[in-house]
Amino acid sequence: MPINYVNRKQQLYYLHQGTTKTGKPKYFFSMKSEGNILESLPDGYEIYENPNAQVFLRKIEPSMITGKEKLIVEEAIKKKSQVKDSILDIKKEIITIYTPDQNIGLLSELINFTSADKLKEAQAVLKRSISYSPMLRFILIDEHQRIFITQRYCFLGRIDDWINIGDSNNLQALVKKYVKHLGQESFFELH
Repeated sequence: MPINYVNRKQQLYYLHQGTTKTGKPKYFFSMKSEGNILESLPDGYEIYENPNAQVFLRKIEPSMITGKEKLIVEEAIKKKSQVKDSILDIKKEIITIYTPDQNIGLLSELINFTSADKLKEAQAVLKRSISYSPMLRFILIDEHQRIFITQRYCFLGRIDDWINIGDSNNLQALVKKYVKHLGQESFFELH
């Protein structure tokens, strides 16, 4: 059975194998159902879907973030943030929070004007249309004491990069201090 993957936008991808210029194997996902499609994942690789639903095969990366730390951030987003939809992306020592580029609340209100028989279809289209941007991240800087720093994305034309905000601390304290600013004007005042 060929390896396939359905991303969060309900698009079906197949895992293909090709070769590099030097003859080494390379792997990629494509919506094409023909070609050299693999029937098993290569050893040491995993399927990764980025926050904007692009699908990749990547080498398995060991994460320095614990399940408990991931849960701390997820719970804080639910309880302390105004953001109704977000995606966490964890890579090695970094937890990044992505938020929608579109106003989900406003778009949801527009969908409510749709007839009941078209409501599910309209919601599915909305879900496929949303794109996400990285807004806030927590970086583990001391693995033994579990100390993190916080960064927010700065959208000033001359910067457009991550900037440090506040002091280093444990994840619980940083999440409590900064997650509440997601989706708010106060987010852009954090330095």
